[in-house]
Amino acid sequence: MTLQACAELVERGDPVRFLAAMSCPPPAREVLFPLYAFNVEVSRAPYLTQEPMIAEMRLQWWRDALEEIGAGKPPRAHEVAQPLSEVIRSAGLSVALLDSVPVARRWDVWAEPFEDEAAFRDHLERVAGDLAWASALALGARPEDEAGVRDGAWAAGLARWFEAVPEMEARGLKPLADGRPEAVAGLAREGLERLARARRAVRGGPAALALRHGWETGPVLQAAAREPARVGAGQLVRSEFRRKLALSVVAARGRW
Repeated sequence: MTLQACAELVERGDPVRFLAAMSCPPPAREVLFPLYAFNVEVSRAPYLTQEPMIAEMRLQWWRDALEEIGAGKPPRAHEVAQPLSEVIRSAGLSVALLDSVPVARRWDVWAEPFEDEAAFRDHLERVAGDLAWASALALGARPEDEAGVRDGAWAAGLARWFEAVPEMEARGLKPLADGRPEAVAGLAREGLERLARARRAVRGGPAALALRHGWETGPVLQAAAREPARVGAGQLVRSEFRRKLALSVVAARGRW
Protein backbone atom coordinates (compact mmCIF):
# COMPACT_ATOMS: atom_id res chain seq x y z
CA MET A 1 0.00 0.00 0.00
CA THR A 2 2.88 2.41 0.66
CA LEU A 3 4.18 1.88 -2.89
CA GLN A 4 0.70 2.52 -4.23
CA ALA A 5 0.50 5.70 -2.15
CA CYS A 6 3.79 6.85 -3.66
CA ALA A 7 2.55 6.13 -7.17
CA GLU A 8 -0.67 8.06 -6.55
CA LEU A 9 1.27 10.99 -5.14
CA VAL A 10 3.53 11.10 -8.19
CA GLU A 11 0.54 10.81 -10.52
CA ARG A 12 -1.00 13.92 -8.93
CA GLY A 13 2.16 15.93 -8.39
CA ASP A 14 4.45 14.99 -11.29
CA PRO A 15 2.50 13.45 -14.18
CA VAL A 16 5.57 13.40 -16.44
CA ARG A 17 7.59 11.23 -14.09
CA PHE A 18 4.50 9.13 -13.38
CA LEU A 19 4.07 8.26 -17.06
CA ALA A 20 7.80 7.62 -17.38
CA ALA A 21 7.82 5.25 -14.40
CA MET A 22 4.73 3.42 -15.63
CA SER A 23 6.52 2.76 -18.93
CA CYS A 24 9.28 0.94 -17.03
CA PRO A 25 9.23 -2.71 -15.92
CA PRO A 26 7.45 -3.32 -12.58
CA PRO A 27 10.67 -3.90 -10.58
CA ALA A 28 11.94 -0.50 -11.71
CA ARG A 29 8.70 1.15 -10.60
CA GLU A 30 9.28 -0.14 -7.08
CA VAL A 31 12.49 1.90 -7.04
CA LEU A 32 11.35 4.96 -8.96
CA PHE A 33 8.03 5.71 -7.30
CA PRO A 34 9.42 6.21 -3.76
CA LEU A 35 12.23 8.42 -5.10
CA TYR A 36 9.85 10.43 -7.27
CA ALA A 37 7.34 10.74 -4.43
CA PHE A 38 10.12 12.09 -2.22
CA ASN A 39 10.87 14.65 -4.92
CA VAL A 40 7.21 15.66 -5.11
CA GLU A 41 6.99 16.10 -1.34
CA VAL A 42 10.13 18.23 -1.27
CA SER A 43 9.32 20.32 -4.34
CA ARG A 44 5.86 21.25 -3.09
CA ALA A 45 6.95 22.01 0.49
CA PRO A 46 7.77 25.68 -0.22
CA TYR A 47 4.30 26.24 -1.70
CA LEU A 48 2.14 24.76 1.06
CA THR A 49 2.49 27.90 3.16
CA GLN A 50 3.13 31.61 2.72
CA GLU A 51 5.41 31.64 5.76
CA PRO A 52 9.05 31.12 4.72
CA MET A 53 10.11 29.76 8.10
CA ILE A 54 7.37 27.12 8.04
CA ALA A 55 8.47 26.14 4.55
CA GLU A 56 12.05 25.87 5.82
CA MET A 57 10.82 23.60 8.61
CA ARG A 58 9.09 21.35 6.09
CA LEU A 59 12.29 21.02 4.10
CA GLN A 60 14.29 20.42 7.29
CA TRP A 61 11.84 17.64 8.21
CA TRP A 62 12.93 15.76 5.09
CA ARG A 63 16.58 16.45 5.73
CA ASP A 64 16.22 15.05 9.25
CA ALA A 65 14.31 12.04 7.92
CA LEU A 66 17.11 11.30 5.46
CA GLU A 67 19.75 11.67 8.16
CA GLU A 68 17.88 9.18 10.36
CA ILE A 69 17.60 6.70 7.50
CA GLY A 70 21.33 7.06 6.84
CA ALA A 71 22.06 6.44 10.51
CA GLY A 72 20.08 3.20 10.42
CA LYS A 73 17.20 4.44 12.54
CA PRO A 74 13.63 3.30 11.89
CA PRO A 75 12.03 5.49 9.22
CA ARG A 76 9.46 8.03 10.24
CA ALA A 77 5.80 6.99 10.06
CA HIS A 78 5.12 8.59 6.71
CA GLU A 79 3.72 7.09 3.51
CA VAL A 80 6.81 8.18 1.54
CA ALA A 81 9.53 7.98 4.19
CA GLN A 82 9.06 4.26 4.77
CA PRO A 83 9.31 3.04 1.15
CA LEU A 84 12.05 5.60 0.51
CA SER A 85 14.09 4.12 3.34
CA GLU A 86 13.71 0.65 1.81
CA VAL A 87 15.05 1.87 -1.54
CA ILE A 88 17.95 3.73 0.09
CA ARG A 89 18.98 0.79 2.25
CA SER A 90 18.52 -1.96 -0.31
CA ALA A 91 20.51 -0.02 -2.91
CA GLY A 92 23.09 1.30 -0.44
CA LEU A 93 22.45 4.87 -1.55
CA SER A 94 24.22 7.76 0.09
CA VAL A 95 21.61 9.98 1.73
CA ALA A 96 23.87 12.95 0.99
CA LEU A 97 22.98 12.53 -2.69
CA LEU A 98 19.29 12.99 -1.92
CA ASP A 99 19.86 15.61 0.77
CA SER A 100 20.96 18.09 -1.88
CA VAL A 101 17.40 18.15 -3.26
CA PRO A 102 15.72 19.78 -0.21
CA VAL A 103 18.76 22.03 0.20
CA ALA A 104 18.34 23.29 -3.37
CA ARG A 105 14.61 23.80 -2.87
CA ARG A 106 15.33 26.59 -0.38
CA TRP A 107 15.55 28.76 -3.49
CA ASP A 108 11.77 28.36 -3.91
CA VAL A 109 11.20 29.54 -0.34
CA TRP A 110 13.01 32.86 -0.48
CA ALA A 111 12.38 33.85 -4.11
CA GLU A 112 15.83 35.35 -4.54
CA PRO A 113 17.30 35.75 -8.05
CA PHE A 114 20.17 33.54 -9.09
CA GLU A 115 23.53 35.19 -8.61
CA ASP A 116 24.63 34.33 -12.12
CA GLU A 117 24.36 31.67 -14.82
CA ALA A 118 26.75 29.40 -12.89
CA ALA A 119 24.43 29.44 -9.88
CA PHE A 120 21.49 28.58 -12.11
CA ARG A 121 23.37 25.68 -13.69
CA ASP A 122 24.36 24.33 -10.28
CA HIS A 123 20.75 24.56 -9.09
CA LEU A 124 19.61 22.40 -12.01
CA GLU A 125 22.38 19.94 -11.23
CA ARG A 126 21.08 19.59 -7.68
CA VAL A 127 17.34 19.33 -8.38
CA ALA A 128 17.63 17.22 -11.53
CA GLY A 129 21.06 15.61 -11.71
CA ASP A 130 21.34 14.30 -8.16
CA LEU A 131 17.86 12.79 -8.20
CA ALA A 132 18.45 11.09 -11.55
CA TRP A 133 21.83 9.70 -10.50
CA ALA A 134 20.36 8.39 -7.24
CA SER A 135 17.60 6.74 -9.29
CA ALA A 136 20.12 5.23 -11.70
CA LEU A 137 22.26 3.85 -8.87
CA ALA A 138 19.21 2.35 -7.17
CA LEU A 139 18.28 0.67 -10.46
CA GLY A 140 21.76 -0.82 -10.83
CA ALA A 141 23.65 1.64 -13.05
CA ARG A 142 27.45 1.47 -13.22
CA PRO A 143 29.70 4.25 -11.85
CA GLU A 144 30.88 5.00 -15.39
CA ASP A 145 27.29 5.90 -16.31
CA GLU A 146 27.29 8.96 -14.05
CA ALA A 147 28.44 11.58 -16.56
CA GLY A 148 25.87 10.50 -19.12
CA VAL A 149 23.06 10.36 -16.58
CA ARG A 150 23.90 13.80 -15.24
CA ASP A 151 24.08 15.29 -18.73
CA GLY A 152 20.71 13.81 -19.67
CA ALA A 153 19.11 14.83 -16.39
CA TRP A 154 20.41 18.39 -16.64
CA ALA A 155 19.01 18.74 -20.15
CA ALA A 156 15.67 17.26 -19.06
CA GLY A 157 15.62 19.51 -16.01
CA LEU A 158 16.22 22.55 -18.21
CA ALA A 159 13.35 21.58 -20.50
CA ARG A 160 10.97 21.16 -17.56
CA TRP A 161 12.25 24.43 -16.09
CA PHE A 162 11.54 26.29 -19.32
CA GLU A 163 8.01 24.88 -19.36
CA ALA A 164 7.44 26.10 -15.80
CA VAL A 165 8.80 29.64 -16.25
CA PRO A 166 5.38 31.36 -16.58
CA GLU A 167 4.06 29.63 -13.45
CA MET A 168 7.18 30.47 -11.45
CA GLU A 169 7.04 34.10 -12.54
CA ALA A 170 3.38 34.25 -11.51
CA ARG A 171 4.50 33.14 -8.04
CA GLY A 172 6.96 36.00 -7.81
CA LEU A 173 10.06 33.92 -8.53
CA LYS A 174 12.86 34.93 -10.88
CA PRO A 175 13.52 31.64 -12.64
CA LEU A 176 16.20 32.77 -15.10
CA ALA A 177 19.50 34.42 -14.30
CA ASP A 178 19.35 36.07 -17.71
CA GLY A 179 15.98 36.21 -19.44
CA ARG A 180 17.13 37.87 -22.65
CA PRO A 181 16.11 35.88 -25.75
CA GLU A 182 19.72 35.28 -26.79
CA ALA A 183 20.58 33.98 -23.31
CA VAL A 184 17.57 31.65 -23.26
CA ALA A 185 18.43 30.34 -26.72
CA GLY A 186 22.03 29.80 -25.61
CA LEU A 187 20.89 27.79 -22.61
CA ALA A 188 18.65 25.69 -24.83
CA ARG A 189 21.55 24.95 -27.17
CA GLU A 190 23.71 23.98 -24.19
CA GLY A 191 20.97 21.62 -23.08
CA LEU A 192 20.81 20.07 -26.55
CA GLU A 193 24.57 19.52 -26.51
CA ARG A 194 24.37 17.78 -23.14
CA LEU A 195 21.41 15.75 -24.35
CA ALA A 196 23.39 14.57 -27.38
CA ARG A 197 26.32 13.56 -25.16
CA ALA A 198 23.98 11.71 -22.83
CA ARG A 199 22.34 9.78 -25.64
CA ARG A 200 25.71 8.69 -26.95
CA ALA A 201 26.70 7.53 -23.46
CA VAL A 202 23.41 6.00 -22.26
CA ARG A 203 21.78 3.70 -24.79
CA GLY A 204 19.85 1.36 -22.54
CA GLY A 205 19.81 -0.48 -19.24
CA PRO A 206 19.17 0.97 -15.77
CA ALA A 207 20.63 4.37 -16.62
CA ALA A 208 18.16 4.76 -19.49
CA LEU A 209 15.24 3.96 -17.19
CA ALA A 210 16.43 6.68 -14.80
CA LEU A 211 16.35 9.15 -17.69
CA ARG A 212 13.04 8.03 -19.19
CA HIS A 213 11.32 11.06 -17.64
CA GLY A 214 13.21 13.21 -20.16
CA TRP A 215 11.67 11.67 -23.24
CA GLU A 216 10.40 15.06 -24.45
CA THR A 217 13.56 17.00 -23.80
CA GLY A 218 14.74 17.27 -27.40
CA PRO A 219 11.62 18.85 -28.95
CA VAL A 220 11.18 21.28 -26.04
CA LEU A 221 14.77 22.53 -26.15
CA GLN A 222 14.76 22.73 -29.94
CA ALA A 223 11.68 24.95 -29.78
CA ALA A 224 13.28 27.15 -27.11
CA ALA A 225 16.47 27.47 -29.16
CA ARG A 226 14.55 28.48 -32.30
CA GLU A 227 12.01 30.75 -30.65
CA PRO A 228 13.10 31.69 -27.11
CA ALA A 229 10.06 33.94 -26.66
CA ARG A 230 7.96 30.76 -26.38
CA VAL A 231 9.51 30.12 -22.96
CA GLY A 232 8.02 33.21 -21.31
CA ALA A 233 4.78 32.81 -23.25
CA GLY A 234 4.25 29.26 -21.98
CA GLN A 235 4.12 27.80 -25.49
CA LEU A 236 6.45 24.83 -25.12
CA VAL A 237 4.14 22.10 -23.80
CA ARG A 238 3.05 19.68 -26.51
CA SER A 239 -0.33 17.99 -26.77
CA GLU A 240 -1.06 15.05 -24.49
CA PHE A 241 -1.47 12.76 -27.49
CA ARG A 242 1.93 13.62 -28.97
CA ARG A 243 3.60 13.29 -25.59
CA LYS A 244 2.21 9.83 -24.90
CA LEU A 245 2.92 8.67 -28.45
CA ALA A 246 6.56 9.73 -28.13
CA LEU A 247 6.84 7.94 -24.78
CA SER A 248 5.41 4.72 -26.19
CA VAL A 249 8.01 4.79 -28.97
CA VAL A 250 11.01 5.26 -26.69
CA ALA A 251 9.69 2.69 -24.21
CA ALA A 252 9.23 0.12 -26.96
CA ARG A 253 12.84 0.65 -27.98
CA GLY A 254 14.12 0.45 -24.41
CA ARG A 255 15.51 3.94 -24.75
CA TRP A 256 14.74 7.36 -23.33
